[in-house]
Amino acid sequence: MADPAAESTNASAATAAAAATNWVQKTEDQEISNLVDGLVIGNTDKGNGEGKQEAPAAKPAEHAETPVNGAAVVAGSAGPAAGPEEIETVNPADASLLMKIIRKGLVESKLDLEVQRKDPSSPLHSVKSFEALHLKPELLQGVYAMGFNAPSKIQETALPTLLADPPQNMIAQSQSGTGKTAAFVLAMLSRVDPRKPYPQVICLSPTYELAIQTGEVAAKMAKFCKEIKLRFAVRGEELPKGKKITDHIIIGTPGKLMDWGIKFRAFDLRKISVFVLDEADVMIATQGHQDQCIRIHKQLSSSCQMMFFSATYEKEVMDFAEYIVPNPIIIRLAREQESLDNIKQYYVKCKNQDEKYQAISNIYGVITVGQAIIFCHTRKTAGWLSGKMTQDGHSVAVLSGELTVEQRLAVLDRFRAGLEKVLITTNVLSRGIDVEQVTIVVNFDLPMDQSGRADCETYLHRIGRTGRFGKNGIAINLVDSEHSMDICRTIEAHFQKKIQLLDAENSDEIEKIGS
Repeated sequence: MADPAAESTNASAATAAAAATNWVQKTEDQEISNLVDGLVIGNTDKGNGEGKQEAPAAKPAEHAETPVNGAAVVAGSAGPAAGPEEIETVNPADASLLMKIIRKGLVESKLDLEVQRKDPSSPLHSVKSFEALHLKPELLQGVYAMGFNAPSKIQETALPTLLADPPQNMIAQSQSGTGKTAAFVLAMLSRVDPRKPYPQVICLSPTYELAIQTGEVAAKMAKFCKEIKLRFAVRGEELPKGKKITDHIIIGTPGKLMDWGIKFRAFDLRKISVFVLDEADVMIATQGHQDQCIRIHKQLSSSCQMMFFSATYEKEVMDFAEYIVPNPIIIRLAREQESLDNIKQYYVKCKNQDEKYQAISNIYGVITVGQAIIFCHTRKTAGWLSGKMTQDGHSVAVLSGELTVEQRLAVLDRFRAGLEKVLITTNVLSRGIDVEQVTIVVNFDLPMDQSGRADCETYLHRIGRTGRFGKNGIAINLVDSEHSMDICRTIEAHFQKKIQLLDAENSDEIEKIGS
């Protein structure tokens, strides 16, 4: 029996797709993505509608106006009444999706990789070319067609292990853009025996959109492997009652895959030879996904190869990983040691929000600013500040959590192109975005966690948006209370880097920081 709630969801998605620009089209414009029709590779009968993928609809923003001519506008941004009061937190799935889409080419990580193994006899190799992996010619052709000329650091370390016989389990960490998706997709495709007409590989992502992204990579890489069939297990994809799945690879979300594999028994989970869990840090932050993953995992055979990928490894992520993945080889980034040496850090004492704004105006009036990113706690503050700066003649863009991914991309495109000189944002942009022209980062509100304590990691990511590409940068922290002063001192002690007092009323002093 059809699920009324699911039908309603599908209808809403279709309506939104008709009403808004699809973010998939946006990714195509970014030269990142080309969603192939069907995404089922091989001689699929298109006439019966199987394999046809629903295009992901842009989710309507609850409190946002659609950008006009590419400019981002937050509803009510001209006054202090805009938006909710609470500190805006990052949606991990949206942040991860944004990182995947905006990356153009591979990011060269300068961080070393640490490799840990519980079994000292496990062989470890690295490769400097894809030919050294002895891939099937069709797969190698697909890799080169995607523009990969040589393996990235994570690929040259992980792929020999992922492709080794007997299969070995892996937990791997690497930041977005370093080629980790291509690494596990290549391993997935390599393990398929196309002569066996049943699912052999399942790959779980925490959201519909992230599953689609992985599917696009798989479709491109398998372009020349005509016999390999790929299927999505995501919302909008339904199975006729009693139908068995004959596709080799299933990419989807935990709930839908659990329905197909456990509830409807459309395929045999005991025959799965490769189980991939992508975006593990996002997965455990998503309500219910941990339990669903564990229930799927319990149905797999003991010989199934486990691949577990995550951008971060907090303790809860690692505990989850070690529960899912027995005897893994662990590849992780050496502890991040991002240097703050080329970023001058200052704090300005202010009495209230208006004085904070006056400090920004004074700094802008004295030194030449290329582009600036200003971080606020709440949408309300971001909207108020945007209105004030716009009234004073500044070209301003606003980026906050109520915008869809497609709208956020439009904002970032315009900022990168220099069409807006100031980007006012909440924590949705605290990491991962590189804009070469950014010379100043302003913490209008100092970063703190939900308990009101200093959030040193977010501070590092925020001010790391300046001083990129070996250039010098300036970070200015606006302090308006004893509590925010305590946070500033805690951050200073944590990084053991002096944050100097700046008198924003003294133009000579301001001039010195820009020299």
